[in-house]
Amino acid sequence: MEKKEIKIVGLDLDGTLLTDKKELLPYTKNVIGEALQHGTVVLVATGRPWTGVPEELRELPGMDYALTANGGARIIETRTGKVLEEHLLSKEAAKKAIAIGRKYDTLLEVYFDGQGYAQKDEIAQVRKYHKNPNMWDYFLRTRIAVDRLEDLLDEKEGNLDKVQMLFADMEEREEAWKELEREGVFELVGSLQYNIEINAVGVNKGTGLVNLGKMLGIRREEIMACGGWR
Repeated sequence: MEKKEIKIVGLDLDGTLLTDKKELLPYTKNVIGEALQHGTVVLVATGRPWTGVPEELRELPGMDYALTANGGARIIETRTGKVLEEHLLSKEAAKKAIAIGRKYDTLLEVYFDGQGYAQKDEIAQVRKYHKNPNMWDYFLRTRIAVDRLEDLLDEKEGNLDKVQMLFADMEEREEAWKELEREGVFELVGSLQYNIEINAVGVNKGTGLVNLGKMLGIRREEIMACGGWR
């Protein structure tokens, strides 16, 4: 059997690269550094927007690429900020997803150009929806508060990175998932047990990593992904 060298490693953040306290351990950072020195392309492959990636990772020497919003938003060349590829969610599809979310007890978010937005009234209740207390500070630091998401969609130009729903009740989450699935226009991911991340159909981290490999002349058999992605 041919021995294949791993040339690209995509690393999820929450539940994989970061601890439960959302910290990057020195040991982990050192291991990434060693892989980069070896010539391996190591990148963050996350559902978070670019602004939600910890600064020490955004500025880590040698980490030249990032895959954000599950590959829906962008593959970014971190040194220049150049967008190498993007597959955005249309406003029409986003409004459809939000309308479904409104039927349930949810905290709704939309991501535009690497920035997350949520409604002021729902942000105030983040502790009800985010089950991990270590996510509260991250959420409050990185989201911009708006009065109404639908108005934001009308005001913004262009399409979205993704929509996210956080649920207080897990049975409602399951019902919402089925309803979104029936639409046939969404790619659904649940990186947390209580959320649904909504991208354009066909968009996910796996395809994003494979597409980066094509850009760099690296075969899919030489790409490794780490993380629990449903």
